[in-house]
Amino acid sequence: MFLSGTSKAAVNMSFPVLRLLPGQVRSLVTSSKKPRDESLHRHHEAYGYFLPIQTRWQDNDQYGHVNNAVYYSYFDTIINHYLVRYCGLKTSLLMSPMVGFMVTNQCTYHTPVGFPQIPLAALAVEKVGRSSVGYRFALFPPKCTEEGSSVEHRDLGDGFFLDHAKLAQFDALACTTGSAVHVFVNPATNKPVELPDDFRKGLLKVMNHAAV
Repeated sequence: MFLSGTSKAAVNMSFPVLRLLPGQVRSLVTSSKKPRDESLHRHHEAYGYFLPIQTRWQDNDQYGHVNNAVYYSYFDTIINHYLVRYCGLKTSLLMSPMVGFMVTNQCTYHTPVGFPQIPLAALAVEKVGRSSVGYRFALFPPKCTEEGSSVEHRDLGDGFFLDHAKLAQFDALACTTGSAVHVFVNPATNKPVELPDDFRKGLLKVMNHAAV
């Protein structure tokens, strides 16, 4: 559920004054930069790969927009779509030398979307380790025009990359942003494995160099 405004209870609440040590003051200054960083992640330029997502009737909740939990499935879709399509990830446990375990993910919700809209998922790689990958992702709603967005079958199968003409059909600001980390393991032992060179090269194609 999306919440807007400030509750009366929140306004009336009072908090004790805290005595901060120098180290604590420094941490507060650092945390104050997060909203600014988050705003940078709401723009197309922060991402390298894009995939239209067809919302479904069942995605909507009783408030008439996509339920918060469903966004994670959208981002799981674009991550694995890119890994399969452009990094050579095998999805069968019988064939794949490694599988990705999602060890952390989070979303920040800015504005809602709902069925039957076709928003645009966006993906960037922030960090590639020996066996782990850090991702940044976003969802851009279609522009409110009479024509709407023009999504072709090829767009759903291949996606597209930054500077593609179809980006102009979607809002410049993301409605949702988030991040996640995969750790790739051997499916037989569940122990971390080193990422193959070809797989790593595919990831580097959508690396967000501003985050390095």
